[in-house]
Amino acid sequence: MKIYTKTGDKGKTSLLGGDRVKKYDLRIAAYGTADELNSWLGLLKDQEIPEDDVTFLVEIQNKIFTIGSHLAAIGNKKVNLSIPAIEESDLTVIEIRIDEFQEKLPPMKNFILPGGHTTVSYCHLARTVCRRCERLVIELSDSEDVNPLIVQYFNRLSDFLFVLSRKLSHHLGAVETTWNSKK
Repeated sequence: MKIYTKTGDKGKTSLLGGDRVKKYDLRIAAYGTADELNSWLGLLKDQEIPEDDVTFLVEIQNKIFTIGSHLAAIGNKKVNLSIPAIEESDLTVIEIRIDEFQEKLPPMKNFILPGGHTTVSYCHLARTVCRRCERLVIELSDSEDVNPLIVQYFNRLSDFLFVLSRKLSHHLGAVETTWNSKK
């Protein structure tokens, strides 16, 4: 497979199915941000974190790649049929993991500032990119037929990444700094 095709040299790119759009098209921004999120998750899973978290992050990365394919195929029903589905069970898996983590963490009493350890910071960066991706997908859904489970997936995933940051803080012995709202 040749990496460079020169077909994007004039500022356009192809969606799945062959439609050509400007590289700043909202669909490109949405799945490009999903790709950015996937890269942050790759960096996060490359840290010294528990193996079961690495395995779960790889599952999430695969699902995000699938979601990116759905976003790139919007409007092309034939292509959509060949992409794995996004299902309620994808959300449930994340919710179960969040609940498992929270059972073992001290309850939150204040907002927590990002940081405390490089690995935790990577997790927060992934979370904020996830939120940006969610906003772009919501915006895209105003003009295109976007599966609502995609928005829900990014919403749930950002919650997961926050709870994972707390879990990793405790795992790594990092201090959770709370927001001092009185200053």
